[in-house]
Amino acid sequence: MTLLIITIGVALLFDFTNGFHDTANAVATSISTRALSPRIAVLIASVANLFGAFVTTAVAATVGSGIIDTNLATQQTVLAAVTGAIIWNLTTWWFGLPSSSSHALIGGLIGAAVAKVGFSSLIAEGIVKTVAFIFLSPILGFILGGLMLVMISWILQGRVSPMRADRWFRRIQLVSSSLYSLGHGCCSLPRTCRARRRRCRRG
Repeated sequence: MTLLIITIGVALLFDFTNGFHDTANAVATSISTRALSPRIAVLIASVANLFGAFVTTAVAATVGSGIIDTNLATQQTVLAAVTGAIIWNLTTWWFGLPSSSSHALIGGLIGAAVAKVGFSSLIAEGIVKTVAFIFLSPILGFILGGLMLVMISWILQGRVSPMRADRWFRRIQLVSSSLYSLGHGCCSLPRTCRARRRRCRRG
């Protein structure tokens, strides 16, 4: 019981580091353009992150059952994985290095499983999918972002004054920032742990 409480506490600590580690990505644009004050932007990001944890279990399902053998999801394994992810989050935050808290957690799970059983504990399909999208995501984001930029410029050119467009885009940043935080919240650890809770209790 004591180990379970410690594991839950460390998991919540990871969620906290996950939040302050990645919040800047969600609020940077709206603050730099003065669409929102820093305090309001962080508040909106916090609320959206919280609601994101209740929206979907897709990421949690992948992390919870698609990376390592679920029979290894004991309290000790989860505690080791989360501790490693926290250390990585704090290290990259301190040195200002861009990194993903979700990938840090996945790396922690892989390391804990390999240390406990060996490489036979890993699920190759889930790991390959995760690694592939590390490279595909920025490429797809660059292409889709560029296409959207061209489309919006073509639609508004000569039809809307720059001041009016600026005013509307500042308002729209509230929506985009909230959606970014909502998506980020979908990767939160409580959902991952919930997907594993039966296995964790057996530890």
